[in-house]
Amino acid sequence: MESKIPLSVAIITKNEASNLPRCLESVNFVDQIVIVDSDSVDDTVKIALEHGCEVFIEPWRGFGYQKQFAVDRCKHEWILVLDADECVPLETAMQIKRIVTNPSIIAAGYSFPRKNYFQGRWIKHMGWWPDRVIRLFRKTSGKVKPVNVHESIEIDGVVKELTVPIEHFTASSFSQILEKINQYSTLGAQEAFAEGKTSSILGAVFRANLAFFRNYFLRFGFLEGVRGLTLALTDSVNKFFKYAKLSEMIKQKNRETQSDKHEQ
Repeated sequence: MESKIPLSVAIITKNEASNLPRCLESVNFVDQIVIVDSDSVDDTVKIALEHGCEVFIEPWRGFGYQKQFAVDRCKHEWILVLDADECVPLETAMQIKRIVTNPSIIAAGYSFPRKNYFQGRWIKHMGWWPDRVIRLFRKTSGKVKPVNVHESIEIDGVVKELTVPIEHFTASSFSQILEKINQYSTLGAQEAFAEGKTSSILGAVFRANLAFFRNYFLRFGFLEGVRGLTLALTDSVNKFFKYAKLSEMIKQKNRETQSDKHEQ
């Protein structure tokens, strides 16, 4: 059997039983896989343990915080961060092996183009390709940005671009899409509220329409057929609810402020 390479993989999960086996099988060449789970009620934890992963149960604190928690529990110099609905193709695995086992490598991190699949099709327009992401880095040189949503890895040092991809199989059923819209719009609104941004219902409508026009026309989403239309509408609806929820938060804060003044 081929020996494992000195690489740690960090993955966060919540109810990922349908995706996790594919992800774990694609990184069966690494020495350590760290799973940080947030109260899954399906077989996610069981699957992780069966694959020999180190599993930690941690209450949800936001994407950036969860991923950094996982990174902190990695033992090797090189770390690969993956989402449970992603996997590493064979050509990419070979490139990762060459990097990790080469002592002359001086880069602090590497970015990959990400192939996003929706309803069984690789989406090449709408900004979904190459969708470059930093995922492989030295533990001493990288950290996950501490945000609730749209987290990224910040590298102190040289970042090189690889041509081999990571594959991402995004939620494709309409029930999953609706759940993600609700989750991400709430997190996005909370983040915008914390940053002091403002919004209104009319502003939310404007942003939603702008998002659809940009994705479907300017970014050639129409070339993806029905899938492109679905994705453009999905992003538009997400934008509407994000800024509508932000408007709601602002109104609630104003009501509380007025109430405090009356009490004084």
